[in-house]
Amino acid sequence: MYRCAVPGPLALRRGVVALATSLAALTAPLGVALLPQSAQAQATLGHRFFPAKALRGTLVVGVPPEVTLNGKAARLAPGARIKDANDMVALSASLSGQKLVVHYTTDMNGLLMDVWVLNSTELENKPWPTTVKEASEWSFDAANQKWSKSSWW
Repeated sequence: MYRCAVPGPLALRRGVVALATSLAALTAPLGVALLPQSAQAQATLGHRFFPAKALRGTLVVGVPPEVTLNGKAARLAPGARIKDANDMVALSASLSGQKLVVHYTTDMNGLLMDVWVLNSTELENKPWPTTVKEASEWSFDAANQKWSKSSWW
C-alpha cells in the first residue's frame, strides 16, 4: 500500500504565512485592505436602522439604573443595552449627568430596554414620534427610516 507523507503543522503554518504575505504584497499597491475596518472607520456612521417601536426622547442618566426620560423619572431594565453615537456599547455610568437625545424602546413593564444615543445624521431625521400615541397615528417606512404624519383615513 502506498502512503503519502502528510505535511506537519509547522509546514502548514509556513504555507499559510507565505500565502498571507504574498496576498498582502499583491494587494498593497492597489490600496486594498485584507483586514476588517478599523474602529475609527466604523465610527463614521450614517444612519442606523431603528425598530418602528423606537421613540425619541431626552435622557439624563442619574445613578444607574435611575434615569430621567423627557423630564420624568424612569428606570433602565435589567440587561438594558445602550449604544453611543458611534454604535458602540456604552455603560450607563459613563453617561451619568449628560443630557442626550436618544431613541429608545421599553419592555413590557415600561423599563428602558434599548437606548441609542443619536449622532448628527440621525438627529436631522425629523419628524420622529416621541409618544406611543404619535407612533400609532403616523406611518413608518422601515427601509428609509422615515416617519410621516399624513394619515390615509
